[in-house]
Amino acid sequence: MTVAVLVEGLTVEFGSFRAIDDLSLAVDYGEVRAVIGPNGAGKTTLLDVISGVSRAKSGRVLFDEKIDLTRASEAAIARSGVRRKFQKPSVFEALSVRDNVEIGLGGARGADAGDRVAAMLETVGLADDADRLAGDLAHGQKQWLEIAMVVVSEPKVLMLDEPVAGLTDEETERTSALVRRLRTPGRAIVVVEHDMNFVETIADRVTVLHEGRTLFEGSMARARADARVVDVYLGR
Repeated sequence: MTVAVLVEGLTVEFGSFRAIDDLSLAVDYGEVRAVIGPNGAGKTTLLDVISGVSRAKSGRVLFDEKIDLTRASEAAIARSGVRRKFQKPSVFEALSVRDNVEIGLGGARGADAGDRVAAMLETVGLADDADRLAGDLAHGQKQWLEIAMVVVSEPKVLMLDEPVAGLTDEETERTSALVRRLRTPGRAIVVVEHDMNFVETIADRVTVLHEGRTLFEGSMARARADARVVDVYLGR
């Protein structure tokens, strides 16, 4: 498999606090990687560095084996095909569901823009809600709409920050099915999430972070059986 994101010796500090400590990991195209761990482990900081929100003290993050994301701007990173859905859904509530997804296309609006938007709404299960105001959607539907806004631009790396936070069991199941549908050979998906049952349904591999370092990497089933992971995270 080709590596989509390669993190090498990454260290991130905020004042005297070291949020990420000499971290290295590789995420392949075609996989769903979950990043889990206790609060303060460095999960969101990792996504912040990959998306250009936070800067590294040292190390590098290579995208597509050639672009060092630690030296690129947020806008350049998004244009290159690395996109992120933040934890709290941020949709344009006064606009229709369809208009929101069209905004997600950005500058990529060609002759097929309408078809792409329609197909994306179908994928996330909002085709019947295309003309509704985004502000009228339920919380789970807003999560799916924001995923649609990010994915319609066809990113090569998709990062989802706690996509099932606050969702009902049924909405969580639908989100799990959606993430599996979004998995393609030419896309890497990175998910930060606290719902371990959800993680087990979507992740090919999990990386467990603890104090800014990798504690464990492998399947969710093996993570549940790892004494260190149980001690620092799952047993709490």
